[in-house]
Amino acid sequence: MKFTKMQAYGNDYVYVSLLDQEMTDPEKWAVFVSDRHKGIGSDGMILVCPSEAADFKMRIFNPDGSEAEMCGNGLRSVGKFVFAKGYTDKTDFTVETLGGIKRVHLWVENGLVVNVSANIGVPVLEADKIPVTLTNKGNTLVGCDYTVIDKPFRLTAVSLGNPHCGAECENVFELNTEKYGPALETADIFPRKANIHFYEVIDRHNINMRSWERNCGETLACATGCSTAVYSAILNGKVSNSVDVHQRGGVVHIDYNDEDGTVTMTGKAEIVFDGYIENSVIEGI
Repeated sequence: MKFTKMQAYGNDYVYVSLLDQEMTDPEKWAVFVSDRHKGIGSDGMILVCPSEAADFKMRIFNPDGSEAEMCGNGLRSVGKFVFAKGYTDKTDFTVETLGGIKRVHLWVENGLVVNVSANIGVPVLEADKIPVTLTNKGNTLVGCDYTVIDKPFRLTAVSLGNPHCGAECENVFELNTEKYGPALETADIFPRKANIHFYEVIDRHNINMRSWERNCGETLACATGCSTAVYSAILNGKVSNSVDVHQRGGVVHIDYNDEDGTVTMTGKAEIVFDGYIENSVIEGI
């Protein structure tokens, strides 16, 4: 099996094209390639597939083999992957995900992709569609004070194709995410669990953030999490419509469009290396 290791601000995945090869048991493959001691090492595996509804389709698998609906850094990396590997010469195209069809724009200089923007659509606030069982403003959870174990957070729940929660707090880079991340991810208010994004507002154009991803744990960066944090802060009147989100892995820029209500993320994605794995390695997994 041919693969490509890519990373976006330290959020790393193994990318496998099913446009010109086949794969069985993707759940087993995801467990193997994600293992940082016995496999390649990554935050998961992303398959690039043919699509009948868009230009390409991506499938996202977590390190435990479960399938996720959406991944912002993964989406942007798929954009660079298909261009760099010659699967398209378009700089604007669509990608089908379990969270809907997303639009990707590539910034190309001298034939190389230097930046990638992805419009991930309109965030969903309806509680039953996220889903979240706690509401404080009609059928939404926006700016709700909520205590996790022994610490208060201000929560805003959204869906960007999968369940996310912005958790506003102070001193986010000092926060014990190993304590509060899983507690909030698996809280009773999230029937399908949720991706948790702890953030603090620095000023109208800057946010600090750390992400605890569902079925994965903390990652160095999460572009969908950046979108969640910014949208949460906008709803709570804390930031402008154009914000830099500072993560341990780097800075992702988020733009919110007042006219159509969509969110666009812009940032880099990098190819680390290409490789080949014998199919026999997953026997017995």
